[in-house]
Parts: sequence; structure tokens; C-alpha cells
Amino acid sequence: MGAGRIVLWRHARTAYNASARLQGQIDIPLDAVGRWQARTAAARLLGRHEPTRVVSSDLTRARETAAALASAAELDVVLDERLRERAFGEWEGLSGEEIAERWPAEYALWRGGGEPERVGAEMRAAVAARMAEGVAAHVATLERTDTLVVVSHGAALSSVVAELLDLPAASRAFAGMLNAHWAELVAARNDVRPAWRLVGYNVGPSDVSTDWNAGPDRAGDVDPDTETRDPD
Repeated sequence: MGAGRIVLWRHARTAYNASARLQGQIDIPLDAVGRWQARTAAARLLGRHEPTRVVSSDLTRARETAAALASAAELDVVLDERLRERAFGEWEGLSGEEIAERWPAEYALWRGGGEPERVGAEMRAAVAARMAEGVAAHVATLERTDTLVVVSHGAALSSVVAELLDLPAASRAFAGMLNAHWAELVAARNDVRPAWRLVGYNVGPSDVSTDWNAGPDRAGDVDPDTETRDPD
């Protein structure tokens, strides 16, 4: 029958996220804020859902994010390389400014929604296809009452959300998900298209990206003489 709900969860923050570098398939871990984001988001996710299975990209940042949830839910993490981030070829590890300086035409094409073919980047349609194949394989082994959590990456998740909703792979209808936030889809009733319905997007502990990327509050962050308190 297949799972009735999919939660598509983006990994938490890395040092490359913090410095606005294009990660692609470079394998780097979460930074300190990212580890906090993963724990915080996992607790929020568990407050909304009871995962049946947690599957993850095999890249470290996704595995570490998935582990925060799986540990709390007493589940194992199933790794699947089909859930990796989109490969960006020669651009991986570079900032937008560096890419624009070295490949001005290709960068302008990419920012306009095109495909930077000559730098070795993976095509959006290819990313959508492998992601959808991976998700479908895991969905098929579960029941209608089950929830599948898929831990992956920003560009890959945007592509597979479009694919699951029968939208073009190049669709720019979805904003990028914040680190450690997720999309929720439920299976449609009967044999209709699209087979999935989007019921939540960019869901997570915080809707304010600047606060979310600042990390946890610490005792030294607040001046007790200037702190504003709610009235008793």
C-alpha cells in the first residue's frame, strides 16, 4: 500500500551554510549551531509525528541530522545514496561571488533558473528522478498509517517536492527550505494525480532564519539590567 505521510527534512547547518558556500556533494559535518538545530528540530518533529522509518542521504551532514531524530525515536537510520544533494561540479565549495567572477555567464543562467551545463553540474531532472526513485522505494515497504522521514539537502528536496507534485523539475515555485526544516506530504485518496498532497512547507522550530542561525541562547547573551520581561 505504501506510507501515508512523508516528511522531507533538510539537514542542519554546516560551516559552508554559515559562509554561503555551495556544498553540493562535498562531505562536511554539521557545525556547533547545526548540531543544536538538529536536536531542537528533532524534538519539534517528534512532537508532531511518530516516524516509522528514518532514511538519509549518506553524506555526513544529513546522517548527523538524521541521527538526532532516530536516537530520540529509538530507530535506526537507513542510508541511501540516491538522497544525496545535487552535484555542482566545479562550483562545489565556492561562494556565489567566486562563481560569478569565474563563470559570469553560467552563473547568470543558473540564477535565472537555467542549467549550468558546462561546469559539470547535475541536471535538475536527474536529481528529481533519483530522489523520487529513492523515496518511492522506501514508501513502498510501509503501510498507509506509517510516516517516512527522509533526511536530505536543499536543492535535492526542492526537486523531489516538485516531482512528487507532478511539477516540472525546473519549477521555482518553492523557496529554499531553512536548515533543519521540513516539508510534509500526505498520500492522496484513490487513484488520482498527483499522488501526493503538500500539507506543510518550511515547517520547523523557527520561522525567523536570523534567530535560527544564531544558535541557542546562552547565559552571557542577555544583560539582566536591560532584559525586557513580561508583566506578572
